[in-house]
Amino acid sequence: MKLLNDMALFVEVVKTMSFRGAAAAIGVPSSTLSRRVSALEKSIGLRLLHRTTRKIELTEAGRLYFERCRRIVDEANFAHEQLGEMLAQPTGVLRASMPEGFANIFLAPLVADFARSYPGISFELDLSPRPVDLVTEPVDVAIRMGEPPSSNLIARQLALLPRYLYASPDYLAAAGEPRQLADLARHECLRLRTAQSDKWALLKGEEKVEIAVGGRFLLNSVGMIQRLATHHMGIAVLAGDIVSDDLASGRLRRVLPDWQATPIPVYAITETRLLPAKIQCFIDFLREHLGRMEGT
Repeated sequence: MKLLNDMALFVEVVKTMSFRGAAAAIGVPSSTLSRRVSALEKSIGLRLLHRTTRKIELTEAGRLYFERCRRIVDEANFAHEQLGEMLAQPTGVLRASMPEGFANIFLAPLVADFARSYPGISFELDLSPRPVDLVTEPVDVAIRMGEPPSSNLIARQLALLPRYLYASPDYLAAAGEPRQLADLARHECLRLRTAQSDKWALLKGEEKVEIAVGGRFLLNSVGMIQRLATHHMGIAVLAGDIVSDDLASGRLRRVLPDWQATPIPVYAITETRLLPAKIQCFIDFLREHLGRMEGT
């Protein structure tokens, strides 16, 4: 235990590059810090710091030791914080990045419910379409649809949303009802901009088919696709939960009901597995509530 304490003191000294600064930050006399770091060096058998009357510098061994020790100390601090926050409501600012269409349709009511449950948390939400750098930008978590890119980031799947084909009765009355997949080739298909915008992957039981589709509209907004479908502009692939009101009102109905589109995964992506309680609670909340849509 003494070794862990001395490692934590060493990390504080390096962060400020000053015994006096570290002493002021943690409330320990600088003489005590100097003595404990010297004892740590003696126990390791290597010098970690070059000391002069004006400054201190890391040795090569000290630099390597600091990188390892910092991770250990951070993990211990996170563990302590999370256990403490289990006894109280999480607080602080939650910074999240979300795709605008998905946020407006799916996440807005969930964020509102979460905010009511955790009044000590405030929110900074980035709904721009640009990718964010979780390492260098002040963003705690990014919510993304589709398979995450291969990286060193941590991706946690929140849900797998089922999707179906929909169109308005007026569109179908004018263009005709598709009876088989090949009929989609002659229809206006409202397509989401992806790597394969001109193909829809459709499932029926164990059967999977990729069908070529086209149309005048190619968009990057699920919300706009839904609106255009209700305005009789074509056939859309949409998650079932978001069109429940349109189905109930008769604005939309299922097309080719034996088939469904490939379900789309939703992920929460973070820079580390070590999460403050406010972020962990948010991810758990979204997983619980979005997961209920998987069977719809």
